[in-house]
Amino acid sequence: MPRLDIGRCKLPSWLEWWAPFPSKQSDSMVDETSGSPESARLRAAVECFEEPLLQISLGAAKAVQRAAMVDGRAVIELVLGIPTGGYAAVLGPALHRHLAAAGFVLPIDLSLNSSIEQHAVQRQLKPLAGIRNIVAVASGKGGVGKSTVAVNLALAWAAQGARVGILDADIYGPSQPIMLGLEGQRPTALENKRIIPLKAHGIVAMSIGFLIDPKQPMVWRGPMVTQALTQLLADTDWGQLDYLVVDMPPGTGDIQLTLSQRVPVAGAVIVTTTQDIALADARKGLAMFEKVNVPVLGVIENMSVHVCSNCGHIEHLFGAGGGARMAAEYGVELLGELPLDARIRAETDGGIPTVVAAPSSPHAAPYFEAARRTAAALARRARDRSSMFPKIVVEES
Repeated sequence: MPRLDIGRCKLPSWLEWWAPFPSKQSDSMVDETSGSPESARLRAAVECFEEPLLQISLGAAKAVQRAAMVDGRAVIELVLGIPTGGYAAVLGPALHRHLAAAGFVLPIDLSLNSSIEQHAVQRQLKPLAGIRNIVAVASGKGGVGKSTVAVNLALAWAAQGARVGILDADIYGPSQPIMLGLEGQRPTALENKRIIPLKAHGIVAMSIGFLIDPKQPMVWRGPMVTQALTQLLADTDWGQLDYLVVDMPPGTGDIQLTLSQRVPVAGAVIVTTTQDIALADARKGLAMFEKVNVPVLGVIENMSVHVCSNCGHIEHLFGAGGGARMAAEYGVELLGELPLDARIRAETDGGIPTVVAAPSSPHAAPYFEAARRTAAALARRARDRSSMFPKIVVEES
């Protein structure tokens, strides 16, 4: 076996604080064959592999739990800061090619574990207890499919192994009760008056739509809306969540600005279509988050391409490349390009969104990929370290 020089793969000292994954290993994780020269060289090769979503080497990420030669096979265990369900089928072939190029032409037994960390929020706010990360899904205007993207993002993360909730923050037009098949159901309250969220398809959900008559319009002024939403967020017993997806109301007005300042958000996702008129408003939404120091994880271009259900002809009905141009303009990532497909509309209207109704279908695949990219964009951000510092209280003597 060749000896690999992995000096270029080591984590620079100034980045030691950043590595998004735990470095400590329990006794059960210790590689019993790590002392052999073959296993040591294998581990060096594995640590040199650059994880495509996290965009750093596995060694830098401190992601290698085990890398050992066992009976002529490479047994590799990794821990990543993203939901890993289904990802081994994607990562395995790339890792196999990398090891083959390094001289390890042998079968691989790859197992992935997930360790989702809590990431930093706005400086003046603290993360909510029990919720590791709040991710806001926003758009500059209505009609771009933001709520459909939000619910499929939440459900994709749940399918990939994360603990997920969704808060429908669109007071004037709550969509999630219909999309999750929960229309007409009402949550219950505990003795301490905390609300128990409803459950659907493996996630928990809260919406003003659960508490009001769906036929009655919400004739509320801005302060009442923001108070209701912050109360829904704080008074709901979410349990332990890796991600809470907030389906933001469309636009960039007072309600959106106040929510961005009051809710401890780890990152925001901007949803747009590729039309110039939608992109113009999406830019305003992105700029709003920048002004309130909420990091933008990236842009999702919805209704990007239409595939004819009869002949399979592919056509960009609203133009092409708008989301990519916007992402490049603001220096953020294009997280996904989602299809325009009649089945997505039918599945969502029926209360069983696409990633649940047809998880193996071609029109569901872009949602799962966008979910992985979004989780990875968040994992690359700094962790929340507020809990590491003592709370200082000054009292008069």
